[in-house]
Amino acid sequence: MTDPAPMTRRQFTALSIAAGVSTAAGAAGAGGAAGADAREVDVVDVEVRTAAGSCDAALAKPSDGQWPAVILFPDAFGLRPTMRDMARRLAQDGYTVLVPNPYYRSARAPGIPPGFNFEDAADRQKLAALRAPLTSDAVMQDAKAYVAFLDTQPSVHKTAKMGVVGYCMGGPMTLQAAAAVPARVGAGASFHGGGLVTDKPDSPHRLVSQIRAQYYFGIAANDDAKQPEAKTALHRAFEVAGLPAKIEVYAGCLHGWCIKDMPLIDGKVIYNEAEAERAWHELLALYRRAAV
Repeated sequence: MTDPAPMTRRQFTALSIAAGVSTAAGAAGAGGAAGADAREVDVVDVEVRTAAGSCDAALAKPSDGQWPAVILFPDAFGLRPTMRDMARRLAQDGYTVLVPNPYYRSARAPGIPPGFNFEDAADRQKLAALRAPLTSDAVMQDAKAYVAFLDTQPSVHKTAKMGVVGYCMGGPMTLQAAAAVPARVGAGASFHGGGLVTDKPDSPHRLVSQIRAQYYFGIAANDDAKQPEAKTALHRAFEVAGLPAKIEVYAGCLHGWCIKDMPLIDGKVIYNEAEAERAWHELLALYRRAAV
């Protein structure tokens, strides 16, 4: 998806809701790593065999050496150039990064076509159909396949813990992945994650007791305003599990602030470069502590 059209406030609200609809079910700016000494990186298309079929994905990796692996779970707009760029940047920082197409059961990436309109009932139905197969169990099964695939890659440092990171609807998927493969996933991060805490039995935050990963949660200010109790529930879950977790609300940031190609809302830019960079550095700091 490139250059999305401006988004009205109603569309933006729909997107925020879509992020948290059924836990069944951008790391910061999309630019490359700064500095003349950035690693050379290859980004290739791959297919990952899963229990449900074949998942099209992007794999970003330094051109030589072995590095800790990371799974990057996209937002609702799916696997697109912006997500590939974010994976490339993370690879330049010394990681082998897999970005799966979350909608692979129904469509090739990006899944959501250009011009998608959240105010259009037919488009909303298409998104609901794409997301319907993404139950917690399905995401956990997929995560096992992604980890197994990464562990076959020559560029992966197999004795290092893996990292997971997700945006919007990808936030809950990080918890599902960390619970699915606790022995491999040592670090997780969620940015403007939707549906992390719900009142359902399969709420992602209820999986914390099954994981072994350190975590970072970056919460958009407007998401926190809608659900202020979510950060408390997350903190309690990690405290009970005895796991380190840093949970921050990004003042003044809207849902989606980390993703460079997010549509405008009422003519205002959602992407916040300064705060996206802060989120990126928090991600790297976490990985340097725990994905080793």
